[in-house]
Amino acid sequence: MKKSFFIATLASLLFSWSCNDGDIITVEIDFDDTFKACGETDLVFYKTKEEPAESLSFLMTKFKISDILNFEGDENSITKTGVFNYRTYNNSSLPNDLFCSDIPPSEVIINQDYESNSTAIINVSLGKDDNDGIPAALEDINGNGNLDDDDTDNDGIPNYLDIDDDGDNVLTKDEKPDPDGDGFLSDAQDTDDDGTPDYLDNDDDGDGVLTRDEETDTTDQNPRNDVSDSAIGPDFLNKDIAIEVTATTYRAHSVVLDYLVTVKITGISLEILSQDELDFGILEDSRLTKTEKLNPVFN
Repeated sequence: MKKSFFIATLASLLFSWSCNDGDIITVEIDFDDTFKACGETDLVFYKTKEEPAESLSFLMTKFKISDILNFEGDENSITKTGVFNYRTYNNSSLPNDLFCSDIPPSEVIINQDYESNSTAIINVSLGKDDNDGIPAALEDINGNGNLDDDDTDNDGIPNYLDIDDDGDNVLTKDEKPDPDGDGFLSDAQDTDDDGTPDYLDNDDDGDGVLTRDEETDTTDQNPRNDVSDSAIGPDFLNKDIAIEVTATTYRAHSVVLDYLVTVKITGISLEILSQDELDFGILEDSRLTKTEKLNPVFN
């Protein structure tokens, strides 16, 4: 039995809810600000609560999570029609797989189920982060408000998306740009005291040999594991070691993509509800975080 069949079966259990004198009872919607999603070919947004046990759901047929995330640029908006349901249950609690199970949970007892053909306005924004320990706002080196034209190593990847800002094959996060984690970079590590912090300095120890070329033991695009004097540390931080092995490539790069999906349901037509639109909230879903590989230009 498919999930879509389960949803359709639930949606068919429509009851009227009224007082004995015929007056309609108005229900106020009070749920968390987040929701979840299930489905492969038919997508359902849903949220549940307890005390009392209730759920909100919005079903869209022939629609997938990939249809939401497939866009160019940083923002997108999609309008999609579907079926909105408000349900109450006799259960004291609801299972986590209420909408995600191929087979309906046998312990779930629906009390009331109200349905309305409605419309979802789905807004998506894409955030990118190199997770290098420096907030993107602090990677505007020239201070002009445009993060895309700050590329210290000229590798074609702006600093706010570059895991190695200075192109020395030592990850920015490993060069102590913010040692105490207070969000201020004034105390960034500067091994040679030349006024340029290590994470922006392609010769960290000032010995005249580029950091990326100080791979005396290995040539794996990682100078951190080349150590001639363990008392001092890696050769690229030891000014007395200046053995040069010319690098020919940068280490692999990647950036984390985070999609923010918010939904508003409009055109709700249910007599028991006091509103015809609903801010459904923010989608929580592991599929909204992805990793993208980048190809820095070696120079």
